[in-house]
Amino acid sequence: MRVFVLIPVFNRLAHTKKVLGVLRAQSMASQLRLVVVDDGSTDGTAEYLAGEPDVVTLTGDGNLWWGGAIQKGLAYVRTQLPIDDDFVLFVNNDTWFNVDYVQTLIETSLLRGGAAVGSVVHEENCEAPLVSIGPRININRIAVWDVLAELPAQERRTPKPVYCVDALSGRGTLYPAGLFKAHGGMRPRLLPHYLADYEIAMRFARDAGVPLLVSSNAIVFSPPVYGNEVARLDWWERYFGQRSSSNVIRRLVFYCMVGSPLQRLTAPLRLAYFGISRYLHQKLKPFTSSK
Repeated sequence: MRVFVLIPVFNRLAHTKKVLGVLRAQSMASQLRLVVVDDGSTDGTAEYLAGEPDVVTLTGDGNLWWGGAIQKGLAYVRTQLPIDDDFVLFVNNDTWFNVDYVQTLIETSLLRGGAAVGSVVHEENCEAPLVSIGPRININRIAVWDVLAELPAQERRTPKPVYCVDALSGRGTLYPAGLFKAHGGMRPRLLPHYLADYEIAMRFARDAGVPLLVSSNAIVFSPPVYGNEVARLDWWERYFGQRSSSNVIRRLVFYCMVGSPLQRLTAPLRLAYFGISRYLHQKLKPFTSSK
C-alpha cells in the first residue's frame, strides 16, 4: 500500500518545510509518496525542493490554482500505476498534524468500506480549538454551513469519533486511489480554486456511493484565523475575484455541477434570490435587534 500525498504550494516556504517535516515523522512514513506541486513560487521554494530527494516536485507557472495543482498531482499518480489498496491524500501546506494522522485516516477508511475520510480542523492557540468538522450543503437554498454549528456545547468539547458530511475539504482528505481512475479528477477549468474540493467529493458520493466521513481523531492543526478572509476585499474582488470564496460565478458553476437537472436550470435564480435575501437580512439585523 502507498499513500500519494499531494501538496499544492505557492510561496510560504516555512509552511512547506513544516508540513514535509510532520509527514516524514508519520508512523507509516515509509509508505508515503510526497508530491509537491509548486505553482510558480518566488521565495526560494523551488531551490529548497530541488534538494529534497524524497519529494517529487511538479511545477506550474502561477496559473494552476488549487484545482489545477491537484489535477497535475493526480496526473503524476496515474503514471505510478496505482493499485487497489493505494490512497491519495490532499494536504495544504499551512497545516500540521500528529504522528498517527495518516494511519488514523486509513484505518477509518478501511473500517468503513473504503470511505473518503476528511479531518477536523483545530485552530492554533485557541481556547476552543475545534473550529471545523465538515460542510452541510443545502443545494436548493444555496447554503453551506459547518456540522460544528449543529452540535450542542458538550459535543463540541468531546465530539463523536466519526461524522457524515455532505462534502470534504482539501485541507486533509484521504481517497482510495481507484476512485480517480473510475470517476475522473479535478475540473480546474470550471472550478480552478474554491469549491473544487467539495465538487469532487460530492461526485464520488453520487456516482460511486462512497461515504463521505470526517474522523475526529484525524486532526489538522491550522494557524490562527482559519478560513478565507474576504472582508478586506473590495466588492469586485469579493464577488468576482479568483482568490475569493464568495466568487458568484464559481458558486453558480458549483451548484450547477452538483445539482439535479432541475436544480441546474433554476440555479441562477436561486443564487440571486438567496444572495439578496441574506444581504438584506444582514443589513437590517442591527435595526431589528435594537428594537
